Amino acid sequence: MSGRPSALPRLGPPPAHRGLRRFRAPAPAAPERCELCAVVLAEHNHRHLVDTARRALACACTPCALLFDRPGAGTGQFRTVPDRYFVDPGHTLDDTAWDRLQIPVGVAFFLRTAEPDRLAALYPSPAGATESELDPSTWQTVLSASRLAALLRPDVEALLLRRAEGRIDCYLVPVDICYELVGRMRLLWQGFDGGAEARAALADFFTKVARRAREPREDDRP
Repeated sequence: MSGRPSALPRLGPPPAHRGLRRFRAPAPAAPERCELCAVVLAEHNHRHLVDTARRALACACTPCALLFDRPGAGTGQFRTVPDRYFVDPGHTLDDTAWDRLQIPVGVAFFLRTAEPDRLAALYPSPAGATESELDPSTWQTVLSASRLAALLRPDVEALLLRRAEGRIDCYLVPVDICYELVGRMRLLWQGFDGGAEARAALADFFTKVARRAREPREDDRP
């Protein structure tokens, strides 16, 4: 014997196979970027803009969001979604008013567009955001029962109503959370009434909204 130790057995696949393995492994998800300046965004808690030309939401970093915080900034194509939550515990919406809306589920949100000036009513469904076909003049009559309707900022805020447990809750919220709710309900919806998981997610959503909402003050303007 020469006294030289024998070669150790190779662990794992040979180098050539290791090179192939990287093509089989799933690629890491690309980081989310601001859709205006392309800077990498924080995973949570970034801002949104409404692209009024495309009727779509765009992710934005804080500096870009601040640029479009005022109506008419730039060309007016983008508007920053605000971060205010209001509640109206003194509204006079009742079951009769809700029945006039002809919304088949217990949640609806109303938003106004600036160009063209239009009021739309939408509600979550298994297919996503479904628009009510009711005459907008009826919506306007019903919504006048809450002072929040006069504070609604076009394109970027929504009046959110929920009918549950014998009462109707009325909030003014950022429009992006309404579409977040729609996406969540579409993902979880099961059967005719949504199912237990969807109902639990809906209850959790409104608990969070209620915690953030406050009554409006005199200096809160559209």
